[in-house]
Amino acid sequence: MTSKSCCNLERRLRAINPSRLTALLPGLVVCCLAMPQFARAASEAPSWMHTAASAPLPTYDEKTKAVLLYSETNVTVISTDKVRRQVREAYKILRPEGRGVGTIRVYLDSDRKVISLRGWCIPAQGKDFEVKDKEATEVAPQAGIGGILVEDFKVKVLQIPAPEPGNVVGYEYEVEEDPVAQEERWGFQEENPVRESHFSLQLPATWEYKVYWMNHPEVSPIQAGNNQWEWVVKDVKGIRPEHEMPPWHGVAGQMILSLFPPGETSAGRGFAKWNDTGDWYTNLVNKRLEASDGIKQEVATLTTGKATQLQKMQAIASFIQQNIRYVGIELGIGGYQPHFAADVFQHRYGDCKDKATLTRSMLQEIGVSSYYIVINATRGSVTDKTPPQLYGFNHMITAIRLPDGLSDPSLVAIYQHPTLGRLLFFDPTDEVTPFGQIRGELQGNYGLLVAAKSSELVQLPEADPAKNSIDRTAKLTLDANGDLRGDVTEVRVGDRAWSERMRLRYVAKDSDRIKPIEDILGDSLSTFYITRASLVNVKQTDAPFGFKYSFESEKYAKSAGDMILLRPRVLGVKAESFLEVKEPREFPIEFQGPVLDKDSFEIALPAGYVVDDLPEPVDVDYGFASYHSKTEAKPGAVEYTRTFEVKDLSVPAEKSEELRKFYRIIANDERSTVVLKAQAK
Repeated sequence: MTSKSCCNLERRLRAINPSRLTALLPGLVVCCLAMPQFARAASEAPSWMHTAASAPLPTYDEKTKAVLLYSETNVTVISTDKVRRQVREAYKILRPEGRGVGTIRVYLDSDRKVISLRGWCIPAQGKDFEVKDKEATEVAPQAGIGGILVEDFKVKVLQIPAPEPGNVVGYEYEVEEDPVAQEERWGFQEENPVRESHFSLQLPATWEYKVYWMNHPEVSPIQAGNNQWEWVVKDVKGIRPEHEMPPWHGVAGQMILSLFPPGETSAGRGFAKWNDTGDWYTNLVNKRLEASDGIKQEVATLTTGKATQLQKMQAIASFIQQNIRYVGIELGIGGYQPHFAADVFQHRYGDCKDKATLTRSMLQEIGVSSYYIVINATRGSVTDKTPPQLYGFNHMITAIRLPDGLSDPSLVAIYQHPTLGRLLFFDPTDEVTPFGQIRGELQGNYGLLVAAKSSELVQLPEADPAKNSIDRTAKLTLDANGDLRGDVTEVRVGDRAWSERMRLRYVAKDSDRIKPIEDILGDSLSTFYITRASLVNVKQTDAPFGFKYSFESEKYAKSAGDMILLRPRVLGVKAESFLEVKEPREFPIEFQGPVLDKDSFEIALPAGYVVDDLPEPVDVDYGFASYHSKTEAKPGAVEYTRTFEVKDLSVPAEKSEELRKFYRIIANDERSTVVLKAQAK
């Protein structure tokens, strides 16, 4: 919900700069102090830049690309619908990889206009360079990207000359906007280290504010005038990206401000508690659920012959998933406010909030209550420690109030609410996850339940790991030349099925449909040839997805005199190497979801060979994950079985060494060999 496109926040952030979110995102109140005058010299950089450029710097390591020398954000609130902001920033580029800070991107749309924009470069040698507003270009996203058909989002781009190592680049810009909500965010931490950052706020008389700090100790403000405050942070370390780390919103230092004008209703004020945020959204979606005659007729058709409420809900859910295309038309408040259910139904398209609205409207017609869940599609962006806000949300799903007595094993994404009863979470945008389940990135995630006075932040349930699994079995034959051939069956459920169905959605050629099978074999075998392949339940999402294939692999096993070295773990790679780095881990390791994968490979031995040596069994459990494998000699065969289970969705940084050892144990097991010996004749 930070982005006007509920399901496309990441696309918008990539169009700007993921490490500099301040002032670039819609839906934030950008309040400012009286604006200092811009520099007026023809080409010389302003004095504040020269002051920042001349300040001594500490020594940074070889991976530091640039340093933010000085940042200043001045925000003035004129009224509830008019806010001005001025931003100044200066970077010193340390390495060629830091040249990107010389490109400035400022967001604008129908509610936000850029008043002025200028940039400068102070080179290590020679005279200053200047670029003015007229040299900037406006860039609009290509229509259709991310499912957005029409939007008023644009980015003004200014290229500062000579962004080379040793040079200092800086810019100033001023914007004016009509804020969506009385909320402000100061994101003062980024990928680059920050020497000094200022944030000032000027409020009208009698306005009040409430401040929240995230991922940083609280800093007391300095009162700079009447209803005017300033905050300063210094020497903020850069965030060094790590594989499988939490999302940026969950780790970066930031200050959230809720603003409270006098005499406003809760819908026009900042957020003191999550219920206030729920009230804001309730007001925004008011009267949009009303069912048209067309909706009523469709519900009657869909539910005819359905004996139970569950069957009726499943029919409605399937209709929304399969017949309402994901298309966003997001102009002005439309990035936050859903269209009327009747319009979504008539046009047969909408974004996540539109599809959630139509879902609720249709469920209402069969007497089933439901609620909006405003959420971020990436777990960790919002947590139980996140203060009340709109910032951080980018998606919407529904919570369906299950009728009393309704129970079915297919319904697993259930939350027991203390007053509303059992709530089933459903994502209408997700076309390939069965009704009753939610994909892994939503599990354990926090979302805002919008339910009048019961609005609150709730944690979505985690599924049993067995609900997200690959069960792979193989019957294989090895010959005396080391060639391996045989049949494989894979049964996939949960996200393991979701990922394959998603990448097969738009595959037209039959030859491309077996590409996933080629990938599986290619990850584990140096040579292979697929002799037969088929897919099971590609579109039947309420049934397990499957692969069935046969293959041949020449010289799979290695000969050594009268012995053959056979790797019993034929397919599937569970080991990971991203933790094999010198630097200590700083952030938790995030798994996509709980997992329980199983492999069972039976390999018939070549005539005249017997098992001479077997790998030791592996039995390791670190609490957050476990791995068990066993290789056994059977009459004329070797059988390899293993299970890989992820139990916790997040592993703390202090346990990263345990996880590293866990993956090393798996890697050793995956490389282990069975020794076969030719029998004496």
